[in-house]
Amino acid sequence: MGNSLDASAETPRNASRPALCHVRREWVDHYGHMNLAFYLVAFDLATDALWPSLGLGKAFREKGLGTFAAESWQAYTREVTEGAPLAFDSEVLAYDSKRLLCRHVMYHAAEGWQAAENEVLYLCVDLEARRVATWPEEVLARFAAQATGGAAKRLALKR
Repeated sequence: MGNSLDASAETPRNASRPALCHVRREWVDHYGHMNLAFYLVAFDLATDALWPSLGLGKAFREKGLGTFAAESWQAYTREVTEGAPLAFDSEVLAYDSKRLLCRHVMYHAAEGWQAAENEVLYLCVDLEARRVATWPEEVLARFAAQATGGAAKRLALKR
């Protein structure tokens, strides 16, 4: 098991989970662990996996709408190295008519310990006007159905 940056990462939450991706050789830096830039790449893969359940896939884009990240926060709990299988939990924390706040938690897929977490504030964007737009009603309904009510650690809809 890797080095722990936080003792709470030692307790497996969800051991032996399906991996969404593996740490690639080109993601590893001169310290022998995944470079911080590639944590965001891996979290973006978790976003891609979440989007269809929220109605943010092809049909959403066909309406001329997209999602842009306005702000993100990452915390690194425990290092991962080349080849490590990565699994994610993703949740809708909060939303309003134009914004969506999500959290992704990264785990070592085989051993279950937490490696990192990420919060992202997304905007609904009209892709032609390149301006913030309102979420379609059917998308808001999916947000409502999946919102966990979990507390964000760093980001918020309102300041």
